[in-house]
Amino acid sequence: MKKWEISRRTLLRGAGAVMALPLLEQMLPSISRAQAMGAPPPRRIVAFYVPCGIHMADFTPSSTGSSYTLSKTLTPLGPYKAKFNVLTGLANLPARPDGPGDHASGTGAFLTNAHPFKTEGTDIRNGISMDQVAANQLRAYTRFPSLELGTDGGGTTGNCDSGYSCAYARNISWTGPQTPMPKETNPALVFDRLFGAESGIDTAAQIAKRKKYKQSIIDFVREDAQALDKKLGATDRKKMDEYLTSVRELELRIQAIDEGPQCTPGNAPGAPTDIREKTRAMLDMLALAFQCDQTRVATFMLGNAGSNRVYDFLGLTDGHHTYSHHQNDPANFAALQKIDQWEIEQLAYLFGKLDAIKEPDGTALDNSLIFFSSEIEDGNAHRHTNLPIILGGSAGGAIATGRHVKYTNNPSVGQLFISMLNAVGVPTQAFGEATSPLPNL
Repeated sequence: MKKWEISRRTLLRGAGAVMALPLLEQMLPSISRAQAMGAPPPRRIVAFYVPCGIHMADFTPSSTGSSYTLSKTLTPLGPYKAKFNVLTGLANLPARPDGPGDHASGTGAFLTNAHPFKTEGTDIRNGISMDQVAANQLRAYTRFPSLELGTDGGGTTGNCDSGYSCAYARNISWTGPQTPMPKETNPALVFDRLFGAESGIDTAAQIAKRKKYKQSIIDFVREDAQALDKKLGATDRKKMDEYLTSVRELELRIQAIDEGPQCTPGNAPGAPTDIREKTRAMLDMLALAFQCDQTRVATFMLGNAGSNRVYDFLGLTDGHHTYSHHQNDPANFAALQKIDQWEIEQLAYLFGKLDAIKEPDGTALDNSLIFFSSEIEDGNAHRHTNLPIILGGSAGGAIATGRHVKYTNNPSVGQLFISMLNAVGVPTQAFGEATSPLPNL
């Protein structure tokens, strides 16, 4: 008898709800056939943005090559040292503003490597971002072309930095010169998008019913899941159980964040304010979206341009942007190092989530490229050279990892983006100001 197989596109359904599946062993024959017919294996791109630059003295390793030692700020990445590169010396010169406005201009150019037109009106002008170049081609394989996630919201109109539109300061993903891709900052809405109902009015109705009666998305697809479970082998049944458990745990966490304790009826709760819980919830959903092959392109903004968030849980009393104007004060350097290391801890958390997802040719981390950086190098000097860059993953071995690569003469970050796009199967010869890939990568 022919062994029963599952399509990679199989979904659990019930009462209007739809839920994707993780990669199972019984999907592998159909995946192999698809790849034999020319469909590429999953390769993914993530852009992870942090604001206000990095204190480079504590970020930059003291040596280069594969035998380098992690710097103080990079220590949380220790378990994954073999699976990422530290890149220093790259520049994003088109990000330099016309006059003041380095934070907004740098954030606008973060993934476009283009020069944002200075305006606080509606005549914004930028370039297409690297992630959207990838999404335009990889969208054929997934439910969502891309996911845009973040922690801090805000509109895209008005002046956010010395005459630069808020569209530049609050978005890193751009589908074209005048079209930023707004990010979602509410974990509950991201969860509903990924694991909600299929379409139209039914979407809102099913989500409202589920919340009203404290039901889980799993309750809606349980019958379909049980029928599938009977056909799975022992390994796949274990994978399914772990997957459903992780989805339910995330759902409960988001409900707890979003609702909070209430003893009397009041206004609808807003987005969660605890940056630690919110960040982890967003990164969990990013990992689940990759695990289910819902998308292969994602961006995450840990704050908007020039964020002045107060990290009181780190024992700090002033805002991030305030500390970044350090004036060479050692006390400010110490505060910045704490903030930077906490940000790296969040990147390490994402690395861990992706590395735990096993795939036929490695892990989801191995098969991804994760670009981590900021809009400037130093918050006091507002430089757009020697940017702090970490490149996680190898796109299935396309890029050698485990190194600190130090560049000279300010090669463009656009060259890195060309290399990244080619590595994930998106042929690219030019991007932004760059016309060649980055050497020694």
